[in-house]
Amino acid sequence: MATWTPDPSFYPSPRMAMQAPPERLAYVAMLNVESAARPDALGVVDVDPNSSRYGQLLARVDMPNTGDELHHFGWNACSSALCPYAPHPHVERRYLIVPGLRSSRIHILDIKPDPASPKIVKVIEPQEVAARANYSRPHTLHCGPEGIYVSALGNGEGNGGGPGGVFLMDHETFDVLGQWEIDRGPQFLAYDVWWHLGQDTMVTSEWGTPDMIENGLDPDLLLGAKYGHRVHFWDLRKRRHQQTIDLGPEYQLALELRPAHDPTKTHGFMNAVVNLTDLSSSIWLWHREGDRWAMRKIIDIPAEPADPDQLPPLLKGFKAVPPLVTDIDLSLDDRWLYVACWGTGEMRRYDVADPFQPKLTSSVRLGGIVARAGHPGADGALNGGPQMVEVSRDGRRVYFTNSLYRTWDEQFYPEGIKSWMVKLDAAPDGSLAIDERFFLRFDDGFRGHQVRLEGGDASSDSYCYP
Repeated sequence: MATWTPDPSFYPSPRMAMQAPPERLAYVAMLNVESAARPDALGVVDVDPNSSRYGQLLARVDMPNTGDELHHFGWNACSSALCPYAPHPHVERRYLIVPGLRSSRIHILDIKPDPASPKIVKVIEPQEVAARANYSRPHTLHCGPEGIYVSALGNGEGNGGGPGGVFLMDHETFDVLGQWEIDRGPQFLAYDVWWHLGQDTMVTSEWGTPDMIENGLDPDLLLGAKYGHRVHFWDLRKRRHQQTIDLGPEYQLALELRPAHDPTKTHGFMNAVVNLTDLSSSIWLWHREGDRWAMRKIIDIPAEPADPDQLPPLLKGFKAVPPLVTDIDLSLDDRWLYVACWGTGEMRRYDVADPFQPKLTSSVRLGGIVARAGHPGADGALNGGPQMVEVSRDGRRVYFTNSLYRTWDEQFYPEGIKSWMVKLDAAPDGSLAIDERFFLRFDDGFRGHQVRLEGGDASSDSYCYP
């Protein structure tokens, strides 16, 4: 009798996933900034330290159209396929789902038979996303038990407005199934989406509608506290809004969600990019308080004083560099939180074994608006700063790139970001060390953004067993 054998990269628990073989390849979204006539691409990077091409770009898959603005992407399926209430053991981690944030086009890339040479096998046009889900500008996606969950910033009317929300795609056919929400309640702005599978809870955060972000950060909207500052909690099974928590209007740009990986835990972390009162960034903890969700600010990262002559026009009047925490990542053992400060050029590592009392254990500086800190494997000063961060399954390696979003890059780094990807070694004692052998400088025409690791990483999978 034939039996299904689950994909070997699926693991019932985060503890088992930490014992997985090390990644040999990384996939990177590459934004083309050189010419409107050239497309974005997906890069394949050698991350095997025993390879003669370690730290080099092995392949580049150009998209079939221009103007996509590739941003966040993910897998068609992952460890959540092993959840007991919605098992899909026949699916495999075979396809990368790569949306264009500006074009609303979604690309399906097959990594078999050769993971170092992905092939585009399907392109979903924006008209299909709009017709089936009434959304546009797909931003973040996660493989879940019922399919592929995609957050979208805009509505399907093509007017750059909201509401944004979440839609579902099929694991295997990649058909857009439709809008996820049955009752969205007061939610209007969208950004990230993730969940606590053990608590049947979805969490979403807020950035802005497409017309609020696509031409750059709007100072009037920012100072008017119009960007996202709320977090929403949903009944995952019933697809209904349950609760909103407002951080306060001064905490602008409530972005990345990193729930605990252990499904018995009921907490997670989120970053707020800027506090309007002092330009600081902050990290917030959500947790259960009785039968409700609550949030608490657990980390403040201050702005750093700076000579106005060294600042871009947007910041000269403030005489300071904001940290601009634009991404965070949580190791699979829920022990270490990584915080990327894109403005000051710092990557911070916190011990969050007690999530209410985080402890800063190490930091590394590369790039930065003023600091321009260098890398031992590269010549000269660097610009950009730690932005999209990804952590290996075993928690020993941290990868990051230095570009945020084209129009926002140009406001904070008006000279033009020279894009790079680097790797840090994370030791069990909480320290961080730059891998001197790993410095990938992208061609001037490209900027690297999100990184995904072969077989999964710390922000790709969710688990149903502790």
